[in-house]
Amino acid sequence: MRGAAASSWAFLCACLGVVAWASAAAAAQAPAPVRAPAQLILTGAPVRAGANIGALPPFVRPSAMAARIDTAEAPVIDADLSDTAWSKATVLTDFLQQLPVPGAPAMEPTVLRVMYDENNLYFGVYAYDSRPEEIILRPMEHDPGRFAGDNVTIVLDPGTTRRNAYRFRIMTSGGFQDQLILNNAQNLNEWDPIWTVRTRLVADGWIAEFAIPFRSLSYDPSQTDWGFEFIRFVQRTNEDTRWSSHNPAIDFRDISQAGTLTGITNINPGVGLDVQVYGATQVKRDWHIPGEDTGISFTAGGNAFYKITPALTGTLTVNPDFSDRPLDARQINTTRFSLFFPETRDFFLQDAAAFEFGGRGFVRGFDTAAINGRTFFSRNIGLARREPVGVVGGVKLSGQYGGFDIGALSVLTADTPTERGQVLSVARVTRPVLSESKFGFIVTNGDPTGATDNTVVGADFQYRDSNFLPGQIFQSDFYYERSVSSTLGEDDAFGVALNFPNEPWGGLLDFKEVGANFMPALGFVNRPGIRFYDSNLVHTTRYRNSFLRALGVGTNHRFITTLNDVLESRESTLFVQAETSGTDILTVRLLNIYEAVPRVFLLPDNIPVPVGKYEWTNFNLSLETSGGRRVSAIVGITCCSFYDGSTLQTNLQLSYRPSIYLQLEAGWALTRLDLPRGDTDVHVLTAGSLITFTPYMSLVIEAQYDNISQDFGLLARYRWEFVPGDELFVSLGQGATIGDSRFTAERSLFSVRLSHTFRF
Repeated sequence: MRGAAASSWAFLCACLGVVAWASAAAAAQAPAPVRAPAQLILTGAPVRAGANIGALPPFVRPSAMAARIDTAEAPVIDADLSDTAWSKATVLTDFLQQLPVPGAPAMEPTVLRVMYDENNLYFGVYAYDSRPEEIILRPMEHDPGRFAGDNVTIVLDPGTTRRNAYRFRIMTSGGFQDQLILNNAQNLNEWDPIWTVRTRLVADGWIAEFAIPFRSLSYDPSQTDWGFEFIRFVQRTNEDTRWSSHNPAIDFRDISQAGTLTGITNINPGVGLDVQVYGATQVKRDWHIPGEDTGISFTAGGNAFYKITPALTGTLTVNPDFSDRPLDARQINTTRFSLFFPETRDFFLQDAAAFEFGGRGFVRGFDTAAINGRTFFSRNIGLARREPVGVVGGVKLSGQYGGFDIGALSVLTADTPTERGQVLSVARVTRPVLSESKFGFIVTNGDPTGATDNTVVGADFQYRDSNFLPGQIFQSDFYYERSVSSTLGEDDAFGVALNFPNEPWGGLLDFKEVGANFMPALGFVNRPGIRFYDSNLVHTTRYRNSFLRALGVGTNHRFITTLNDVLESRESTLFVQAETSGTDILTVRLLNIYEAVPRVFLLPDNIPVPVGKYEWTNFNLSLETSGGRRVSAIVGITCCSFYDGSTLQTNLQLSYRPSIYLQLEAGWALTRLDLPRGDTDVHVLTAGSLITFTPYMSLVIEAQYDNISQDFGLLARYRWEFVPGDELFVSLGQGATIGDSRFTAERSLFSVRLSHTFRF
């Protein structure tokens, strides 16, 4: 269909014009550009139930100076703030709501104390609560999911990048979470630094006390100002209060409006060397191989982290062990394109922000259409022709030097029966420009299969303006990349994204082109030779004193054409999303879908979809209940058409948290397909449990099964960090097939690993 591209661009430009006009109109009606004092909000006329909250005052970035203490005064981390040193700390109490009433004073007061010595940053939190008996506690695990209960969060951005940060979240139960924030868009749980935290319930609330060693962070010692944000979440009222950013349109991973912590000087980085060593014993049995005996093996390896400068870290890994990675989320493919499975290995996720490229073009999670053409995807390291390959060792450089952000990685993979080991490398350098923006380039080299010589080079510019219009954010990303392959020759991919993530109006425009022969061997391409257009427009209304907290109405349109502008795929969506005051979220979507199938492909159970042009309309409903309840659920239903047949897709996930020690989960996804050439029912079953003995000791059990492959997977992982940095890890994995009511064991794997960290 020629002309599709032109009409798509016209539509996208029209959307952008509407967004800009609506935002300008909203800004024109906003109050005078001064930050309203808390007293004005408290004493103002009451807002009737259900009324729109209205516009926020303009953003003003706060700052505070951290108090310094002597190392001899360092407090004992025991959730008791009576240590003398806390009387010298900087005290912060001016916290305002981000939700449910943006900019209003916190409903429950909080006192935050901040100080440091040459070795650690110290934080003491006294979270007052008028109804302490109703404080919600959830399992005291390390790195919990969304069911965290009441909690507080510290965000540190030592380089004041306003994009990348360290995030520390502490739960009332004593559980805690440490994350990397990447480019204001992604958060990675796999980062596990050494730090100490304790919590305690008291008569009028709860206390959290924690120490973060400077040696666990990367920083420039000449930079005395750090990006800083504090967040408190009260589960029963779903109140989110913050020190700096109060704009509800800003995602929790967006730290662009964080405040500033000043005066951090004369800190001790030590020698800057951490050495992690491990020894592991594995017992393996392949039951499906006749005559195979049980094998026992012992391996040893480790990681060394050396701070070349306090802001630049070199990493060496030898024989890394990935036995602690979780099971991949099981997916059944009902498209003609390969699926995307995210990286889960710690070594590759450490400092992952240093390798991020392209901005919004590649940060859409499991949206394979949006991330198609990704330059670097570390999961390809350790895979060759979709089969696992061992990693012998690797070196990595990440951090900041001379005003540049640097990421470089080189890995040697093990030999396979058909190929020699490969050296696979990537290098990424960026430079901050225009305050909030950055420019950079990337180079990758190597092919995990060894079948080709492959190199990719790319450049990108990521623009951000947090005051594009008064109180409004504007983002724009541009990237270009070119692959050079010994078999496919040269080709390129490029894209541009415009993002307006605001309220009440928000919108997105995205375009990319992926060449027919563009092949990043260390990246992700599942659909070459296309042009991709995406647009989104949404209007959000927020309410106070109402059953509804927010109501969003929007539309999304996506077009994929060939390089000759012939339409291949289209998806147009209208949606309404309602969030209650209890943070239950109900979403209703109406979807119109078009697919031009150029060649026959097979659905599950080998049901063919012939060449042809198909158009159908579907209805989707999803409900996500609040994680504040002991029992919560996610329910989704899609009905009723699919190509030239019909479908019913249902998804149910249940979670039960009876105490701080136990969490149980179960899931069932059904896809019923009924086409003229065949029909089938696809079932995916999942179950899991989490037992937390202490925040540093847990047992996780996962099980998965689907009736198409008939594969059953079970993984149990016990972890005990008996001293910060020292760990005992035990795992048991069982693979099997279940068909015709028979359980047939395929592979059993039992592993015990003991690791120790030497810190110099």
